[in-house]
Amino acid sequence: MKSLLKTILVGAVLAAAGVAMAAGAADPVVGTWNLNIPKSTFDPGPALKTQTRTYTVDKDGTSLSVSGVAADGSAVSQKATFKYDGKSYPFTGSADFDALSLKRINGSTVKSTLMKAGKKVGTATRTVSGGGKLLTLSTKVTGADGKVHTTVLVFDKQ
Repeated sequence: MKSLLKTILVGAVLAAAGVAMAAGAADPVVGTWNLNIPKSTFDPGPALKTQTRTYTVDKDGTSLSVSGVAADGSAVSQKATFKYDGKSYPFTGSADFDALSLKRINGSTVKSTLMKAGKKVGTATRTVSGGGKLLTLSTKVTGADGKVHTTVLVFDKQ
């Protein structure tokens, strides 16, 4: 009998956890993230000088604001508001792509398709790990310069 009660209790806890996740558990990406340049890779280089990503959530979806300094010293300012529904959303501030569509793979990983003028030009995978303290953004995109750019950007949560 104790075994049956234990099984029912474990099942109830797991079911409640599943319902909480399905009901929209907190997105682990929400917050401010600073680029950790020594842990990041840029192919081809050169590396960015700085980058800060801020994610917020409101009734319109998840908003992303990116600021920083490019390798050449120019200011970087990018923005997007999106949902994880696979639909296309505008992305401003990039010469390489002007829209993205996102799909949540699990509670910590999101895959994106990057588009320019309606055509797919790349992909990105975003993962939050390290107990919610580390964000890794792996991107492969054919840039406006016609070259394939592969980056792995590692961010620390602030």
